Amino acid sequence: MRSKIKGIEEEALKLPSHERARLAEQLISSLDELRAKGSKEKVKAKPADLVFKEARSKLE
Repeated sequence: MRSKIKGIEEEALKLPSHERARLAEQLISSLDELRAKGSKEKVKAKPADLVFKEARSKLE
């Protein structure tokens, strides 16, 4: 796997700068999409009144 990534990296570095920039944007965008999807799956929303009620009870 490592040698495959190294080969892809070497080929990418041979590209003209505008194509490398486009490739970098696409790769970063794909990571952002994965992170956003993961965040939505892990976060559970609560009504504000419940959050404040729980916070007040912990402070008392």
